[in-house]
Amino acid sequence: MIRIIPVDEAEEPYRAPDLGWDGYVGDLILNGLDHASAPGDFRAEQGLATQVLILLQTDRRVEDSELRDGEENRGWIGDSFDLMDGETALGSRLWLLRRRAIYDGIETDVEDYVLEALEPLIEQGAAASLDIAVTADRPANRIDYVVTLYGRDGERVYDGKFELLWRQVNGVVHPLAR
Repeated sequence: MIRIIPVDEAEEPYRAPDLGWDGYVGDLILNGLDHASAPGDFRAEQGLATQVLILLQTDRRVEDSELRDGEENRGWIGDSFDLMDGETALGSRLWLLRRRAIYDGIETDVEDYVLEALEPLIEQGAAASLDIAVTADRPANRIDYVVTLYGRDGERVYDGKFELLWRQVNGVVHPLAR
């Protein structure tokens, strides 16, 4: 997750641009030309949703023991040697499920992987708590999961539904579109 720390506290802090996800590729979202204050500029209105997408849709580097025969490790190579004290690798291990059959207990593994990926949001105070609901649709060869994040006041601050298709790991179509 990207942490932006303003150099001068009196200035408005930079807000990370929104990231759109079409199920295959993430891309920056632009404001329309009719936007009141920043026409054609990067849209920066849904920072929490963007961070959720980055954390869930970025492959996390894993230990070699977690790989199946012939499988290559993914994720940022720097995570294997460049983590500072107290820092954890970013991204999710959901990619490990891509070429596996839906097995008994896969719901627990998906829940664990999503929780692990989103833990930085809790640690950094972007959300106070989260719920994850996972369901397996075995005939359709698909796993669906819903992520709900809550603020300190207990109010829901994010709610997103994702799916894992066993053809390719996909997310929701245009989750930040209005």
